[in-house]
Amino acid sequence: MALSLLTLGALTTSVAEAGEGPVVRTDSGPVRGVSTGEYRSFQGIPFAAPPVGDLRWAPPKRPEPWTAVRDARKPGPRCAQGPGLGSAPSDNEDCLYLNVISPAKPTHKPRPVMVWVHGGGFTSGAGSDYDFQRMALGGDVVVVSVNYRLGVFGFFGHPELGYDSGVFGLQDQQAALRWVQRNARAFGGDPRNVTLFGESAGAMSTCAQLASPSAAGLFHRAIIQSGPCTLTWPDGGFFPGVPAGSPYLPRADVEAMGVDAAKELGCADVACLRRLPVKELANQPLGAPAFDTGLLPEHPATALKKGHFARVPVLTGITRDEARLFVALYPGQPFTEAHYQELLRTAFKDKAPLVAARYPSAKHGSPAMAYADAMTDRIWGCPQVGTERLLSARTRTFGYEFADRNAPALVPAPEGMRLGASHGSELAYLSDLTGFPAELKPEQKKLGEQMIRYWTRFARTGNPNGEELPKWRPAPKTQSLAPGGIGPVDLAAVHDCGFWAGL
Repeated sequence: MALSLLTLGALTTSVAEAGEGPVVRTDSGPVRGVSTGEYRSFQGIPFAAPPVGDLRWAPPKRPEPWTAVRDARKPGPRCAQGPGLGSAPSDNEDCLYLNVISPAKPTHKPRPVMVWVHGGGFTSGAGSDYDFQRMALGGDVVVVSVNYRLGVFGFFGHPELGYDSGVFGLQDQQAALRWVQRNARAFGGDPRNVTLFGESAGAMSTCAQLASPSAAGLFHRAIIQSGPCTLTWPDGGFFPGVPAGSPYLPRADVEAMGVDAAKELGCADVACLRRLPVKELANQPLGAPAFDTGLLPEHPATALKKGHFARVPVLTGITRDEARLFVALYPGQPFTEAHYQELLRTAFKDKAPLVAARYPSAKHGSPAMAYADAMTDRIWGCPQVGTERLLSARTRTFGYEFADRNAPALVPAPEGMRLGASHGSELAYLSDLTGFPAELKPEQKKLGEQMIRYWTRFARTGNPNGEELPKWRPAPKTQSLAPGGIGPVDLAAVHDCGFWAGL
């Protein structure tokens, strides 16, 4: 057995440098990538069979092997999705591809592997939206970015689907992690040192994977960016018309929504739905992972409270002004004072006057800014404090708040608003974003370099600290990350969590 493993290792790590680019042999077949001399990039590698036909709403299967060298110099198709924030639409279900980037220089010791799960509200985005060459080179790591089924294709539920209802996108992420276990060494990576990391829906996915028994052993550290595992929101607080809730739904609710969607589409069973073209399904407003499922037995917040999660080191944080991005996208800009008060009444009912008194428009600069700051504290800041507390009770945890309020904006700021360090604003400091080319000032570039060293140091050792970096103390301490201002911050005080706990 040991001999066969050694033989397999010799095969999978064989790399041919050809004039057209390096060739790596994966367990499914050889792939040809690109080498710049500084880094190697392989894109569009299938990690699962196309989830089409009878595999629509089925757990991912291993891809069919190939023998000829496969071109891996450009990304695979985006998963089927409508237009999203900076994200192009797609009607392609054949989308379960991943991308690998690593330093080109040889290494005698396998590098840490960091597996990126993109955000986009579980309905949009792709792994190829992020170019991690700065992270790969700055931290001497292998970075893998993955696609996963989105919207109705990733999170549909129906009684016929049973315990797989509402978790197909999460199953795809686990399939990608299993691919990493089988193939990391071929790209110079260490399958025994894998960090799962993601932002927004990618962070919420990481919370789910922490709580998933079937993910045990597939990763050894986790980074959760802007997706506290205990996140909840009040009526209309996340976006107008969105009822109070959390990112995860009970399987019974997801299945009921699926039955309603099937009726609307004129189908009595899943077989009928599998025959429908992508365009007939894509507009269904389904995109929430389900718990009470085989993959996710409990809501991640419940799992954290009970200690039912993987005891791996966790680095977790938010941005200082999370909700300003969402409020900037609200219809009816600029806000009037009357509109602000109406939003507060929807969210907080008879407690609305208390919130209005605590977050007056005059103090925050405008009605929209007051509402955004209240929602940042209620939805993001205080749940982040709770998440850090629950995690740190059972595993080593490092908390942060990204606080560069001059970060490049992802969307234009409406009249009366400053976006500050809003949701997603830290992304440009860690990677290059294909949809949002961001110009960082010298002090911001330095912060980005420091953050990359923190992130990759954590991936390497489970501790972000390095001799050249400002000291980062584990939770309950939280580290503020801002140009020229890295140091501890009292997150509960910054986000007025005493007030919200009392409310």
